[in-house]
Amino acid sequence: MKSLVLAAHPDDEVLGCGGTIARSAQEGHEVFIAILGEGITSRYERREQADQKLLTALHDKSRKVAELLGAKDLFMHEFPDNRFDSVPLLEVVKVIEGLVQRLKPEIVYTQHGGDLNIDHVVAFRATLTATRPTAGQPVKVVYAYEMASSSEWAFQQFRPLFHPNVFVDIEKTLDLKIRAMQTYESEARLFPHPRSPEALRAAAQHWGSVVGLRAAEPFQCVRDVR
Repeated sequence: MKSLVLAAHPDDEVLGCGGTIARSAQEGHEVFIAILGEGITSRYERREQADQKLLTALHDKSRKVAELLGAKDLFMHEFPDNRFDSVPLLEVVKVIEGLVQRLKPEIVYTQHGGDLNIDHVVAFRATLTATRPTAGQPVKVVYAYEMASSSEWAFQQFRPLFHPNVFVDIEKTLDLKIRAMQTYESEARLFPHPRSPEALRAAAQHWGSVVGLRAAEPFQCVRDVR
């Protein structure tokens, strides 16, 4: 089985499905990660003011995380951080289409479309466009994942709402997910922030308890063609 995890920012891949990536890799599946945005440049008044050393360090962290989780390969792109809506949607679609054509994944994981973060919304829309179920489309299943400090902070005011209906047991890979998140030193936060180790563990335990597991990651199945 081959899967592609799409993330708008460095660390989204860990927060949304780090445990699932690690479990899939350990079970012998090929998992590819694509990070669409450059990250952190929105913290500056102008994108070009961003410290390139910090940006390079962040991207190096992404590579370490991909290796830690067991991903087969990592693809980095440079759409402007928190400004995905400033570029034509077609450009994002074409990047994802290129990845799909090259890798031919059967499963795609993407951001949830009702998140607070505009980059997540654009990534979701672009994913559905790039993986539309035409003849010959290799992608059979599309999952949307929850994003700590974005999905819940929308307070269900945006559509679509996150309605998880697929849950992956990550009891054995939860510690690895948390360690991967801690690798992103500039993105990790202290409790009670949703990206803190304590909050991530609590969220996994909560979703696990919903379906009779000790720890789980939740997904919403957007499409499943069998």
